[in-house]
Amino acid sequence: MTTLLDVDQLRTFVAIAETGSFTRAAEIVHKTQSAVSMQMKRLEERIARELFARDGRASKLTEDGERLLDYARRIVKLNVEAVAAFGTEEFSGRVRLGVPDDYADRYLPEIMARFSRVYPGVELTVYCEPSVDLIARIDRSEIDIAIVTSCDAHRASEIFRQERLLWVTSNRHAIHLDTPLPLALGRPTCNWRQAAMNSLDSMGRTHRLLFSSENAGAISAAVLAGLAISVLPTSGLRPGMRVLTPADGFPELPPCRIGLLRNPHKRSPLADALAGHIVSSLDNLSAGAAAAE
Repeated sequence: MTTLLDVDQLRTFVAIAETGSFTRAAEIVHKTQSAVSMQMKRLEERIARELFARDGRASKLTEDGERLLDYARRIVKLNVEAVAAFGTEEFSGRVRLGVPDDYADRYLPEIMARFSRVYPGVELTVYCEPSVDLIARIDRSEIDIAIVTSCDAHRASEIFRQERLLWVTSNRHAIHLDTPLPLALGRPTCNWRQAAMNSLDSMGRTHRLLFSSENAGAISAAVLAGLAISVLPTSGLRPGMRVLTPADGFPELPPCRIGLLRNPHKRSPLADALAGHIVSSLDNLSAGAAAAE
């Protein structure tokens, strides 16, 4: 008899794989930790393989777990798309999306086009603000769903994408050779700013903050003008920028983890449908992002 996999179990499995924790995954899928553990036990029994290997407090995938992960992501995504395709007449009204402007230029066109094609009668309201402000809006129930740079100190998010965080400069200037090194970075609460400064401090490279802004366009303008260097995720690269590598004296930075936050006070099928389209849309951009690297 053919073994059929449970989509709900696979969704939980993906959450554990991406957070590395049964506890954090339980928050994401809105289940108790014991329910999550039982789901994974049943999934392992269903495929007759061990999926997790304990590594201290973290839950890492076994080789079989890594093999299943790609299938699980595709099955969950197709399930969301199938439900959305046959449920469009049920949705009307408004849904509120938050997205940092670091990602807006790259992500929003595909997300908006895909969502509007399926739900032409739905009003999509978009807020472009830093992740910490979007988290605050979620807490105040002012938006339904937000794309955020993972801020685990504030809230566990549903991680669905990871990009390289890159040192960038103008391809027409050599400002990266200056001492002290001029920087254009986000506001003090920005994770990327903290990662950049910590990295420079650890290698003893003198630097000065020349431009600070929470607006991605302003940061990019300073870089393209050859006034300073900055750090951006792969999706934030612009024509005219050059990536600085260890060969240029700039070490690797921690990856940029991008996740979804949903309004915990008011869950709606429309917001869940938008979440599915966000994940599907960004999957379509993966090839382009890889080419940019």
